[in-house]
Amino acid sequence: MSGGNTFLGMPAFPRNAAAAVQDSQLRFNLRKATHTIRGKRASVVAELPDWAELRAAGKEIKDHTLRNLERYLLQMEEAVTAAGGHVHWAADAEEANRIVADLVKATGETSVVKVKSMATQEIGLNEALQAEGITAYETDLAELIVQLGDDWPSHILVPAIHRNRSEIREIFHDKMADWGRAAPEGLTDEPRALADAARLHLRERFLSTKVAVSGANFMIAETGTLVVLESEGNGRMCLTLPETLISVVGIEKLLPSWRDLEVFLQLLPRSSTGERMNPYTSTWTGAVEGQEFHLVLLDNGRTQVLADEVGRQALRCIRCSACLNVCPVYERAGGHAYGSVYPGPIGAILTPQLRGMGSALDASLPYASTLCGACFEACPVAIDIPEVLVHLRGKARHPRTERLGMRAAGWVFNRPARLARAQRLGGRFRRFVPGRLPGPLSAWTDTRDIPDIPAESFRDWWNRTDGGAR
Repeated sequence: MSGGNTFLGMPAFPRNAAAAVQDSQLRFNLRKATHTIRGKRASVVAELPDWAELRAAGKEIKDHTLRNLERYLLQMEEAVTAAGGHVHWAADAEEANRIVADLVKATGETSVVKVKSMATQEIGLNEALQAEGITAYETDLAELIVQLGDDWPSHILVPAIHRNRSEIREIFHDKMADWGRAAPEGLTDEPRALADAARLHLRERFLSTKVAVSGANFMIAETGTLVVLESEGNGRMCLTLPETLISVVGIEKLLPSWRDLEVFLQLLPRSSTGERMNPYTSTWTGAVEGQEFHLVLLDNGRTQVLADEVGRQALRCIRCSACLNVCPVYERAGGHAYGSVYPGPIGAILTPQLRGMGSALDASLPYASTLCGACFEACPVAIDIPEVLVHLRGKARHPRTERLGMRAAGWVFNRPARLARAQRLGGRFRRFVPGRLPGPLSAWTDTRDIPDIPAESFRDWWNRTDGGAR
């Protein structure tokens, strides 16, 4: 069920989150997983005395690339073409899906294996291929769990973070046979047994499927090279065994040179999995060893994001998920509440910019935050997520009652005399202040109390006591 079209029509974040926090098993799974990853990340980051400098370098490299994106995209296209690959440009999800479907159909195949890819989830590629009679098989372990369970991804790095191993065992036992090799008899919920079952199931796919679809963590403009970082080895199998490889990559994934990549090969593993380096780093340039290679460069709203001077910093994102693992809102509500393949703090600023804020769901995402700033501190490329959240809140449509209330508050706060008068009136009539606000304003007090109004304002106390001197 994962994909760009899955979330259309979902209710706004507050309603989704209210349902999610009632699921105690989900909250337990999320807390355990995020705290484990958070602890590992903190440990390996502390090992680097120059982490702050690496973080600043990552930010500067990304900003430089985005400022010169057109030049580096053309350089990338030229390098890939010179290496025997084919480059396709996709303005939106529909065009990207059509390009991929046509390329697969041109091979005569009716199935593809996939490397974990956020971009293909963003555009709903699996569903688009299915509509064309092509089956896409996920090979990342967590994505396989999501696919077999007819589920949605809920985390950027660990899509099945909301599942525990007992639930995974049930999914494998009940669903694996529908997609290929069945789960072994007597399958237990031990991690090694589950991994072995997935390995046997996937190995048949790797050996028999002739077309693969991938994304990429980075693209190197100077040589036309694509880079995929992973932990399981499934990506390596998908990238090397099939006769045709199709990579769908967002245009913001560019880096100018191999020298720039060195910075991100230190930032990404530590921030995502809490490892000093990832187990598998695959790189390829154009058509390799007779394999036919196609690169689909995806815009799908990215140039629109680039035009926003504040919001464009979201395009620095390297999909490490560090912001999710420290976010108190994500830890309690989970990824499904965000209604997007990009959950958590980064999703709250990226999704409304890519999709627009026309729906109730997308308009609510900038409010899915306490603005505590933990995400900014954790981000390896220094995306000021709270700044973008506030910026997007300013763009959102606000109810008339809220606009009138803010206008009245502005009028009061604009003059010290007006504020002092309002404070004295509040103190005088404080016993009449209700515990909950009425009507449309009740949302403010559904989950919080109105603070008690003191009998005397601080301003009056200061004047009466000469600043506490008497």
